[in-house]
Amino acid sequence: QLHLVESGGGLVQPGGSLRLSCTAPGASLRYYGIGWFRQAPGKEREGVSCISISDGGTNYADSVKGRFTVSRDNAKNAVYLEISSLKPEDTAVYYCATTVFRQCVLVRSTYDYWGQGTQVTVSS
Repeated sequence: QLHLVESGGGLVQPGGSLRLSCTAPGASLRYYGIGWFRQAPGKEREGVSCISISDGGTNYADSVKGRFTVSRDNAKNAVYLEISSLKPEDTAVYYCATTVFRQCVLVRSTYDYWGQGTQVTVSS
């Protein structure tokens, strides 16, 4: 069982930025692709970004391209999601998850282990 922990969420004004972190105490994330998903109240969980194992390749949902950046720091055993130019519609619980697919895709069923999520609220 892999335990993932997200952090970095909070309340931010429109146009603001946050950096979300995903860590795995007691395990190494370097062996997994990592996806970031979000779920707003009353909506389905949707994939926003992922970073692959093999070449560090990344994918982004169209709604966040140019605003979100995913990266990993294997020395710190962490994966980050930098979110900027935030909009009220970005308000959601953000989750990280692991995949063994060598090239990550934003398909929920391809992910195995999930964190508990971190709340991001964009409001003035």
